[in-house]
Amino acid sequence: MKSGKTRIFLIIAIILVAIVGFRVVQNIMGRSEKASKSRQGTVVSVIAESPKRQTIVPKIRFSGTLSPIWQADVAAKVDGRIERVLVAEGQAVAAGEDLVVLEQKDMSAAYLAAEGAYVDAQTNLEKTSMDLERYEKLLLDGAVSQESVDHLRFAHANAAAKLDAAKGALDAAQSRLGGTTVSTPRAGIIQKRYYQEGFYAKVGTALFNIADISTLLAKIDVPEGYVASVAPGGVVDFTIPSMAGDDKSARGTITRVAPVADSASRTFEAEVSIDNHDGRLKGGVYADAVITTKAKDNVLTVPFSAIVMRDDQRTVYIVENDTAVRRVVNTGYIGDDLVEILGGITENDLVIAGGQNKLREGSKVKVVDRLDGESSGENK
Repeated sequence: MKSGKTRIFLIIAIILVAIVGFRVVQNIMGRSEKASKSRQGTVVSVIAESPKRQTIVPKIRFSGTLSPIWQADVAAKVDGRIERVLVAEGQAVAAGEDLVVLEQKDMSAAYLAAEGAYVDAQTNLEKTSMDLERYEKLLLDGAVSQESVDHLRFAHANAAAKLDAAKGALDAAQSRLGGTTVSTPRAGIIQKRYYQEGFYAKVGTALFNIADISTLLAKIDVPEGYVASVAPGGVVDFTIPSMAGDDKSARGTITRVAPVADSASRTFEAEVSIDNHDGRLKGGVYADAVITTKAKDNVLTVPFSAIVMRDDQRTVYIVENDTAVRRVVNTGYIGDDLVEILGGITENDLVIAGGQNKLREGSKVKVVDRLDGESSGENK
């Protein structure tokens, strides 16, 4: 009995749920239909214009850092205590200029010992050379044996090898002694001095950071669509907000364009050089820049305000029979408040450039203003 009552209860519950669900869906569909009819009955006022053909001068805008053309840490080649620091931070130095002198006592002693060993080996070689020459003459007269001459030849070869070894040791000692004076390999500005006099520097310890800011470099990523218009020798105009005074501008030259695009971003790295021999600019500063590319003639354009992003696609609404119709467009250059149109619409279309926020596909529209100068209220 209980099982039968339970089954009846379940059947009644299912029927009730189905009735309620049907009524909810019916109400939703009714409201949607009413909203649709309401939208269809609403006329949206819009601003429109026909695409224009004109000459444009594309500009690539970017920002980045103006880096020194060369910057490096200068390190010690040998171990030693810093005896004298010869330069200060901010000082300009020439290539090969001495920066610091390390303690030389031990290195000087090692050099003198190596020099003495070299002179001794040189003297020994000269002696064996004279002995060998004399014995070879005596051998011709039969006064000495061949064995004695051979012995001296071996001694001479051994003395020559020892001289070479002594010369190598002397050169090494001289190099170590020379390493106690640390110099800069390139001209630049002392950006940082890491240690004071008295510090014991180990081999490879960075003592100074030096930067050459006579030329500054900026690296930019050129989009694939513009790379044909960018080439070495091109001019780049920079604006540096941090510069003092009213003149915050600088001009650079494109020195290199990568031959292969970055696979992820589809951009080409370009390097821009800025002459800074007068020291007017600082290295490492932020800058905005513009590359003006070649002019493009007879280009179809629409105002930037006409573009509507839908599903990561650039689209526009056009007016057809007083109705808004959405079109996906293929675009080129975007800038200066205009968009280059490569495909999707023609100059005969009427593009909505204002009022799109109220539109949906199929909305009824009324053109209340024409940006291209034609009479207001005229629809296509």
